[in-house]
Amino acid sequence: MDLNQKIIAALLAGFFIIALLRVFSAPLKLALKLLVNTLLGFLALWAFSLLPAAAGFSLGLNLWNALVIGILGLPGFILLLLTQWII
Repeated sequence: MDLNQKIIAALLAGFFIIALLRVFSAPLKLALKLLVNTLLGFLALWAFSLLPAAAGFSLGLNLWNALVIGILGLPGFILLLLTQWII
């Protein structure tokens, strides 16, 4: 391979990498946002578990509860409390 072919190959590889980053940037941002919200959901469940169980409510600290809180936010937390109260 001479120098011209190497330059063309490097340019094509650069364009390919830029195209891949542009295609996958939106799903990666969405996945990162979901991960951050799930971690905040775990934090909310952990803080809720520190409260005394005098009210009779207790939520498990697990991935599903954290995902519900991470996706739905405060309404998800209230939904989990209502389902715990009904069941």
